[in-house]
Amino acid sequence: MSSKRPPRRLSEDDIAIWRNVARSATPMHPRAKAVTPEGAKPEPAQPEPLPRSPAIPEFRVGEAARYDHSKGHNLTPTLSARLAAEPLRMDHKTFNRMKRGKLRPERKIDLHGMTLARAHPALSRFIISAQADGCRLVLVVTGKGSTQRPDDDGPIPTPRGILRTQVPQWLRMAPLGALVLQVSQAHASHGGSGAYYVYLSRRR
Repeated sequence: MSSKRPPRRLSEDDIAIWRNVARSATPMHPRAKAVTPEGAKPEPAQPEPLPRSPAIPEFRVGEAARYDHSKGHNLTPTLSARLAAEPLRMDHKTFNRMKRGKLRPERKIDLHGMTLARAHPALSRFIISAQADGCRLVLVVTGKGSTQRPDDDGPIPTPRGILRTQVPQWLRMAPLGALVLQVSQAHASHGGSGAYYVYLSRRR
């Protein structure tokens, strides 16, 4: 009865030659584990290099930070820019005539001088009543705000003319949002930046 011969163990020179060959070979399956010859200890896995972080400009203690004071703290678009960016939901030709002051508002409400608590329900009643009566274009006067208190450019900016800022938001909220097609700053002949054109949907 023949005895099974024990497997031949590689010498240190054989293991060194194997490792040199393994390093230069390109694996057919990149995710497959490298084969380690019997008797050789597996080489420790090399950590993948970390991605290089972008260079950070050097800053020394006591150095003045670079800050453009002309831009202030408020990075949000202006009220006029936000209104101009809204999608057009009314006829383009009619909108252009309205912006040029060529359309005469059918009704007008003046909220100037009112508190927010009084102005909001007054505006709601006005818009609901005008739309129910079949009006299409109405004028909402808010005023430009007190000239004695300029825009607050602090960490949390508070614009001058709180009614001028709130009215477009109220007109987008329920129940008025379903009745209003377009809100736009009025032409100078109808109050300019202190008033809004509000174009209403047709009565159903």
